[in-house]
Amino acid sequence: MNKSLKQYFVKSFIILAIVHLAYFLYGYFTFEGIKKIDIYSEFYRFKFYDDVSISHFFVSGLFLLFFLIFLLKNHARQQYSSAKIFQIGFLLLLVSFFTFTFFVSFSFGQNAKLRGELSQKNYNEDKKLLNVLNPFLYGSSSYHSEKLFNYENILYPKPYPVVKEEKQVLIYHDQFNTETTYYSIDTLKVLTETYNKVSGKTDSLLDFAGLDKNIVKDRIIKKTSIGDSTQVIFKGQEVSPEYDKDICIFLQNKSLFKSIHNDSVQKQQYQAAVKRYKLLYKYKQDSLEYEFAKLDTLFKKYNIESHVKPNILVPEIFYYVENPDRLFGGLDNNFDHKALQEKFKTLDRYFYEPNYLHPSIMPMFFTVVFSVWIVLLLFYILFNKRKQKDI
Repeated sequence: MNKSLKQYFVKSFIILAIVHLAYFLYGYFTFEGIKKIDIYSEFYRFKFYDDVSISHFFVSGLFLLFFLIFLLKNHARQQYSSAKIFQIGFLLLLVSFFTFTFFVSFSFGQNAKLRGELSQKNYNEDKKLLNVLNPFLYGSSSYHSEKLFNYENILYPKPYPVVKEEKQVLIYHDQFNTETTYYSIDTLKVLTETYNKVSGKTDSLLDFAGLDKNIVKDRIIKKTSIGDSTQVIFKGQEVSPEYDKDICIFLQNKSLFKSIHNDSVQKQQYQAAVKRYKLLYKYKQDSLEYEFAKLDTLFKKYNIESHVKPNILVPEIFYYVENPDRLFGGLDNNFDHKALQEKFKTLDRYFYEPNYLHPSIMPMFFTVVFSVWIVLLLFYILFNKRKQKDI
């Protein structure tokens, strides 16, 4: 490959870099901010009706046309070995690839603008707030769901969490009744060797005393080997959450609105439960009202339509906290749930799964890139041989 051809490729890549920079800046400056983000904001496929797709089509086509014309006109008279042709082919493949990835630079520009407006730290703080307040944000019908709201979801205070055990108890002849009991969950972690020795001795003592050793084994919920240790989770003391005056319906939900990326879900659930409990039972009512004021600011920040008024909602919440035996009638917590969910789903993709080259278009994208590359290479080889014959 002579010096002239090398310089031509260098100039071509410089032009491509300038165009990529232009698309990056275009994505950066046209990004409308987190208020306007929705599920259609991400640009990861050709949609053939927006300015990015249309301009991409024409810019790529014009560049390749002029690139090929000047390549064949000025650099197709040399006789190269197979190794040199391979090098030229590789460079043509790079040209083809970078010519069809302007939309990727556009997406990089969008993402850069987003991260400048919303840092990952602030985004996670917003998630923490929503996770703490999540049990107060359901629609009225959801509070009657046994799956969402039940005693086994209570994580704090001690002796919670609990495990439910249901037994069929004989009442009369062939009539049975279901008896529900709740137990606290205790954990024991010891060396496996020690556990096996103690377990064996315990079985022997129970057999000697004429007791059923299955009574003890029935209390074991789960046994796990971790390295050279054994962790045993078993039923502890009996608990009666239905009569516990410090337990209200809002503690019976451990669901997170949106988990923080790369952090333990169980840890986040527990931390949210502790703060929620303190807001309801330890702190003054003003503290919860302040949290809802922050939530109102969050709704405005993300452009979520909301009719939540902290000074009205908080007294409603504390009514059910102070009267846990009252039938739950709902809360005045109306806001656009769907828009908030979609907003955070999209933001999660921007932060953690950016669709610079979405799987749905990868087959088409690489087909186009390799097809153009083959055309460029074949044109170069054929014109190069033809000009050599003419000479």
